[in-house]
Amino acid sequence: MTPLLKDKIALVTGAAQGIGEFITREFCREGAKVMMGDRDGERLNQTAQSLLAQGDEVVAHLFDVTQRDEVRGAVNLAIERFGRIDVLVNNAGAYPRLNFLEMSDAEWDRIVDINLNGPFNCTRAVAPFLVQQKQGAIINIGSITFFTGMANLTHYVAAKGGVVGFTRALARDLGVYNIRVNCITPGAVATESEQNFGTPEEIAAVVLPLQSLKRRIIPEDIARVTVFLASDYSAGMTGQTVNVDGGWVMY
Repeated sequence: MTPLLKDKIALVTGAAQGIGEFITREFCREGAKVMMGDRDGERLNQTAQSLLAQGDEVVAHLFDVTQRDEVRGAVNLAIERFGRIDVLVNNAGAYPRLNFLEMSDAEWDRIVDINLNGPFNCTRAVAPFLVQQKQGAIINIGSITFFTGMANLTHYVAAKGGVVGFTRALARDLGVYNIRVNCITPGAVATESEQNFGTPEEIAAVVLPLQSLKRRIIPEDIARVTVFLASDYSAGMTGQTVNVDGGWVMY
């Protein structure tokens, strides 16, 4: 069977660990070549080396999605190395818990900058190349917290809501160029970063009663849907938001 992403070129942000790492691994498994971006140089290098050791074609590049010059440099490097970009995955994010009444202006700006301005910066840098090619797929990683609300994450929830809106409006703007824009909204995914919310057992005790599927959502679940949205199997989809949350939110 032909790999779903054979010879496609992808740029994945936040690729060093967590969901972004598994998206990168699944893309490679399905035949893609990947430019991996992250601001954690040590973890990024470790992940890239493990992929290179098994024969995958990846390039690791240290950059911060909030820094527009760094983003443009990363996109130019991907074009120089691979000749084009077919898929952009805006995955980089941060969600520190903080009560709204204790939130400083700087902390609000920082989280919105990473989670909303980051996808804008990367998309603005990549879009001209996709327009020139008259094809491409952009996949934004949102969060079901936009639909549920969540205490102590006001900055994050607001930014992720912006990502859903950005997805829909961008799909209208870019559809004429055969560029598809979709969003995945993960639920509670079992990754290292969830330790900010408690132990795995504590999180499962809260999450599983809310889900229709009585198992934890894992990064592979998100990665496989990302592959689908990057592939020709989803050629008729754009402007859509897909929940991958075990049946927590239904709308």
